[in-house]
Amino acid sequence: MKKHCVELDQTGQFSKFFLDYINGSAALKPFYSETPELGSFANAFQKKNFPTANRAILVDSLQNQYQGLEISKAVSANISSLADKQTFTVITGHQLNLFTGPLYFIYKIVSTINLAKKLNETYPDRHVVPVYWMATEDHDFDEINYFKLDGKKYQWNTDQKGAVGDFELEKGFKEFLKSVPFSAEVFKTAYGSSKTLAEAVRKYVNELFGAEGLVVVDGNSSDLKRIFEPVIHSDLFEHKPFELANSTSSKLEDLGYKSQIFPREINFFYLEKGVRERIERTSEGFIVVNTDLRFTEQEMEKMIASNPERFSPNVVLRPLYQEMILPNLAYLGGPAEVVYWLQLGDVFAHFGVPFPILLPRNFALLLNSNSIRKMHQLKWSPVDLFQDFESWKKAYVKAESSFDLDMNSEREVISKLFEEKGNQSMDLEKSLKNSFEAGKVRSLKIIDQMSAKLRKAEERKHQVELNRAWDLESFVKPGGSPQERVVNMMQFYLEDPDLIQRLLACFDPLDFRMMVLEHES
Repeated sequence: MKKHCVELDQTGQFSKFFLDYINGSAALKPFYSETPELGSFANAFQKKNFPTANRAILVDSLQNQYQGLEISKAVSANISSLADKQTFTVITGHQLNLFTGPLYFIYKIVSTINLAKKLNETYPDRHVVPVYWMATEDHDFDEINYFKLDGKKYQWNTDQKGAVGDFELEKGFKEFLKSVPFSAEVFKTAYGSSKTLAEAVRKYVNELFGAEGLVVVDGNSSDLKRIFEPVIHSDLFEHKPFELANSTSSKLEDLGYKSQIFPREINFFYLEKGVRERIERTSEGFIVVNTDLRFTEQEMEKMIASNPERFSPNVVLRPLYQEMILPNLAYLGGPAEVVYWLQLGDVFAHFGVPFPILLPRNFALLLNSNSIRKMHQLKWSPVDLFQDFESWKKAYVKAESSFDLDMNSEREVISKLFEEKGNQSMDLEKSLKNSFEAGKVRSLKIIDQMSAKLRKAEERKHQVELNRAWDLESFVKPGGSPQERVVNMMQFYLEDPDLIQRLLACFDPLDFRMMVLEHES
């Protein structure tokens, strides 16, 4: 694929908060430990003193999670290597979107794999494993129960509740699968042979990326959550994460940065089959909202010790949980993810957990042969693809017209005429000036109407070119949103099964620019 790079601040797609972080704003440096660059990993290796006992728990848990699944030698070797103190991880995470959801799901994983490769080349005495964290405990099904392809939405409806990873595919999914007969074989096989959504996602991610050694982690594990017990207790009984995250968020807000996440006094959900609901503290102990579950303080302490798997961290504590169970060096995420981690530095420090290097995933826009042809016909550069369409259209029509579409000279003549006559009329009667002023306003409105008619006529004259531009705009920003946040990977993968290999060849996880990729399969 031919690659063009565009600076992120030229795309209009990113917040000032995010751009300030990747540009190294001095104001944000107190909120993280290492800058997002290759040289920072030397320090990260030294700081991540991951306990040997935790490595053994991690390896055992992963081997159990992969039981019964055929995996590549690369994945098997990477799982085993995590027992070694010289092995580390880099990680990205995402929800269990159907059929991978939007393109950026793929971009996250490709970026993470390439970062691991770069680190293994740069630091040959260490071994770095790429990891995808499955958000199996998430319960917001409406965010993941669909995908979009060629402008059409395909949606699975089910009345199941609780953690989406536990959703059973026998309950309506097989019927839904019939509505997408065109889907790639990797998805048909994964969904067709799995009992739960989590099992299916692990299978298709493993099939797509297993050859690259990507390890899939499911944090919904009793053994892994036992490592997290001190945090569970502190959050439920002392509310320290709430206090610390709020303090950091206030400091960021004082600098003009809006909070991305909002901590609660208790940042855990109660998790059981069919249930994932918030835990709240009362004068008598604890309750699980929207249920009849009630616990005394003694019962809650006992449950933390005996059943840590019943406690599911929310967005405030999931990052800490991840870093406590993995020998992790870096997290790769989208713009909103990267900046919300900056609210958590004091929480990490309180529990003595090294703060990872925060890296943005790679950002990309894929152009097919049709959109490439239109771009060339319009004489647009890669940067022009991100311009505001209405502003471009107005400027284009004006430049191509032989008329003064704004009728500026006529506007000036009419304004001057009414103002002069209004001033002269005051000698007859003072109120006439107001009448002339009202006449000027009405006349200028007529000019505006005629100007709009001229512009519409000119647009009709250039309709072929405008339609071409609109088609390209709709491809680049379907529904007004960036392509990578809407379009499913099958829009390109079905025509080009080598898509992922092409992306692996193009992506550079340390190049923080938008890639415009000419993909002519």
